[in-house]
Amino acid sequence: MKEIRISGFKAYDLRGRIPSELNEDVAYRVGRAYAEFVKPRKVIVGRDIRLSSEELCAALTQGLLDSGVDVYDVGLCGTEVVYFATFAREMDGGIMVTASHNPPDYNGMKFVREGSRPISGDTGLQEIRAIAEAGRFSPPARVGERFAVDIMPEYVEHLLSYVDRAKLKPLRVVVHAGNGGAGLIVDKLEPFLPFEFVKVHHEADGSFPNGVPNPMLVENHRAPVEALKRRGADCAISWDGDYDRCFLFDEHGGFIEGYYIVGLLASVFLQRHPGSRIVHDPRLTWNTLDIVAQGRGEAVQSKSGHAFIKAKMREVDGIYGGEMSAHHYFRDFAYCDSGMIPWLLVTQIMSDTGKTLSQLVGERIRLFPASGEINRRVPDAPATIAAILAKYGPAARSVDHTDGVSIEFDRWRFNLRSSNTEPLIRLNVESRGDEALMRERTSELLALIGGEPG
Repeated sequence: MKEIRISGFKAYDLRGRIPSELNEDVAYRVGRAYAEFVKPRKVIVGRDIRLSSEELCAALTQGLLDSGVDVYDVGLCGTEVVYFATFAREMDGGIMVTASHNPPDYNGMKFVREGSRPISGDTGLQEIRAIAEAGRFSPPARVGERFAVDIMPEYVEHLLSYVDRAKLKPLRVVVHAGNGGAGLIVDKLEPFLPFEFVKVHHEADGSFPNGVPNPMLVENHRAPVEALKRRGADCAISWDGDYDRCFLFDEHGGFIEGYYIVGLLASVFLQRHPGSRIVHDPRLTWNTLDIVAQGRGEAVQSKSGHAFIKAKMREVDGIYGGEMSAHHYFRDFAYCDSGMIPWLLVTQIMSDTGKTLSQLVGERIRLFPASGEINRRVPDAPATIAAILAKYGPAARSVDHTDGVSIEFDRWRFNLRSSNTEPLIRLNVESRGDEALMRERTSELLALIGGEPG
């Protein structure tokens, strides 16, 4: 094959516009290159609901088969199903065809090796890219075989293992799949749960008739919140397209920052497993640290990003890990992230305590008010971070460089970092019980950072 350039490889995955950056030829080459680099015998393959996913998955599969790899196809699913199938069936690797929350004319792939260990930019992704671009592949000893696999019964059983169904209350729950893949799993869970589901944009539709499933966009909050208020629901849940993240709204329709869900879930695991290690990212920390200390656990900080969090969790055997970006990681899920386990656990907490979701997180928000992540496009991110460090660092109580720079004072702190995946600088600010101070310092920092909203 002739040599080409593949521009879609990012820090953690392959993602690009169809067909200029990602097409059947690229997918085939990636299948051959993955096999060349990982040298697997058996690989799980799955795809999301995007209109281009089926043909890309077929080309990827052919590349694996032509490399002598046996392919076990789990079909239409979310990213976490590929993770689950890879570790549950003891495969040598897994590949998910998905572009998550990107626009409809994009697609991509996420890669893991045995045990669902991620393959990222510094653990093999660039090597796979180089092999795929060169187009020179070793001749296989055999042609692989393709098998269709129904992993769903095992996957659903695993999800249900995180809750005590006998103690769940008949909550009314709005589920907003955004026409992504989450509705397919909600339907499979529904017969086993006492909940009344109010389904919004539920049908899987890769044309995304109601907009791209990205719950971080404020305009995408309207549909689930309107349904929640109309039906008097106890909470609402939204997912991105491949449902590896979930976002929650309380009974009043208030959007809950992922940061506070991290603390809530950490408290659950520390109640069940006292003294366990909880892994967290450095963007917002004080609420998590306080909850872990109360639960007599051990908080372990990691650089942001799923590859770093998963590696740290394996290193310290963390029982749970959470990022404020709504990625939640579980030891019993091979340290992988899931968008289904978190909301199940939250409904268990609501059932066990009899508290509303706003009651569960409201006090934590009051104790540790936070700005939420604010993005700015700036001409030179490293120079901007250096200037902020020079201004605030000398008077700070502590300065940490785990991810970007975290600068801490007695009553407030902030983290400023460059995005791993986009040309953006990201700011997070929090305080100890003083919302006015948090807002004042946020405005002050944004004035110094400048740039355009990202």
